[in-house]
Amino acid sequence: MRAFPSVCLATCVALLPACATADPSTNQATSLVEQRSGLTANVASKLWDWAEVGYQETKSSGLLQDTLAGEGFDVEAGVAGIPTAFVAEYGSGEPVIAILAEFDALPGINQSSAPTRDPVEGKHAGQACGHNLFGAGSVSAAIAVRHWLESTGTEGTIRVYGTPAEEGGSGKVYMTRAGLFDDVDIAMHWHPDDQNSAAANTSLANRSAKFRFNGISAHAAGAPERGRSALDGVEAFNMMANMMHEHMPQDARMHYVITAGGNAPNVVPDFAEVFYYVRHPEADGVDEIWARLEKAAEGAAMGTGTTVDWEVIHGNNPLLVNETLARMMDRKLREMGGISYTAEEQAYAEQIAASFDKPDLSLGSQEEIQPFEISLGYGSTDVGDVSWAVPTVGLRTATWVPGTSAHSWQAVAASGMSIGHKGAQLAAETLTAAAIELYQNEDLIESAWTEFEDKRGPDYEYKSLLGDRDPPLDYRK
Repeated sequence: MRAFPSVCLATCVALLPACATADPSTNQATSLVEQRSGLTANVASKLWDWAEVGYQETKSSGLLQDTLAGEGFDVEAGVAGIPTAFVAEYGSGEPVIAILAEFDALPGINQSSAPTRDPVEGKHAGQACGHNLFGAGSVSAAIAVRHWLESTGTEGTIRVYGTPAEEGGSGKVYMTRAGLFDDVDIAMHWHPDDQNSAAANTSLANRSAKFRFNGISAHAAGAPERGRSALDGVEAFNMMANMMHEHMPQDARMHYVITAGGNAPNVVPDFAEVFYYVRHPEADGVDEIWARLEKAAEGAAMGTGTTVDWEVIHGNNPLLVNETLARMMDRKLREMGGISYTAEEQAYAEQIAASFDKPDLSLGSQEEIQPFEISLGYGSTDVGDVSWAVPTVGLRTATWVPGTSAHSWQAVAASGMSIGHKGAQLAAETLTAAAIELYQNEDLIESAWTEFEDKRGPDYEYKSLLGDRDPPLDYRK
C-alpha cells in the first residue's frame, strides 16, 4: 500500500456543470479510441455471439488476451486459480493504473439483436448485462492508453484485469484475495446501462449459497410413509425465509430459485436444491441475516425428516465510493458528452421502447449526462472487493435504449448492435481520458488515497464474504 501525505478534501454533492472547454486529455483520448472503433465493435460482437457463462468463458477470455498480446502487453493467464482470469500489462514504473474487464454472460436468457422479442433457438445464455461491451470497451481503452504512454514517453504502467464470472461467481474477489491489486495505484471500471453517469453509487454486499436437502425416495402412492421428501425440506425452508422478509432491514434483499426439485411426481424426491442470495448495504448486515437463514434451513430439515448442507458460492463486499475520483470521472464524462443515434438507430430504439411499461428514462436521454450524486444502489458487484483494496472509480454509459432494465431481453438485443457499441466507445474514451489525467496528476492520486485510507480506517482488515473457499469453477454447469 502506498503512503501519501495528508491533504484536505472538500466534498459536496452539488451538480457539476458540463465543461465548456475540454481538457487536452479528453481530445487525446477521443482521437486514440476513435481509431479503434472497429476493434471495439468486433470484439464486442464476438463475445456477444459466444455468450459464455461464468468460469467457462474460454474463447472470450482468449480473445481479450490475444488482442492485448498483439498490442505488446505482457499477459499472465490463469491467475488466482481461475483458468479464464488474466492480467495484462504494458509499461513500467508508477503509477500503476488498472482497468477491469468483464466478459461473462447470463444463463437462462437469450435474444437476437432484433428490437422485438426473438429468442435464439438452442442458445442458453445471453449478454443481458452487457459484459461483452464491458470487456471490449476496457480493452480498447487500455490499448489507447498504451499508445499514449509510448508516444509521450510517460512513465507508468497500464494493466488490464480480465475478471470472469461477475454474475454470481465473484471472480474479482478471488483476485483481490490473491493480492493481485496490492501494487495498484488506481483501479477503474465501467458498466453498460441505459444512461450516462459517473455518479458515486454504492452497492449492496451480498452472499449466495446452494442449500442441498437430502431425503429418502419412495413410491409416492404405494409407500409414501417410507419417503422423506427433500423437496418438502426446500419448500418449508422457502416458507420460513419468506416470513423473514417482514423482519429484515428495509434496504436488505433476499431472493432464491429452486435449482432441483425432483423428476417425477410419483417419486418422493431424495434430493432438492435451492439457490439463495442475501444482500445488505453492509457486510455485517449480510452476516446477521445469513445466520438466521442457516437456522431456517436447519429447522426445515428437522421438520421434514431430511438433512441439509450448503455451499457458499459467492460473496461481495459493498462498493467503497471514492468521491475524489468520482468527481474527476464525472468531469471527463461531461467533456465527452452523450450518445447520438442515427435515423436507423432511432427507429430501432423506438421499437425497443414500445415494449416498456412506465420506463424511468425516455428516448433522448442517451444524449445527456445524468446529475452527479452520492447514493445507494441495490445491485451487487465483485468490484466492491477491489474498491476496499485500492481506490476505485467507475462510470456507466448508455449502451442500451433508455428505459431498459439490466438482465432483460432488451439489454441482450442492444448489446449486440451499434447502440451498444457506441456506449462501449464512450466508456473507452472516458476511461482513457481519466487514465491520462491520473498519469499527469500525482496530486489527484494522493488525494484519492487520503480519502480511501480515511474511509477504511486505521484498523481495517480485509474480510472476504465467501471465506477461504476455492473458486467454484463448475457453478454454472
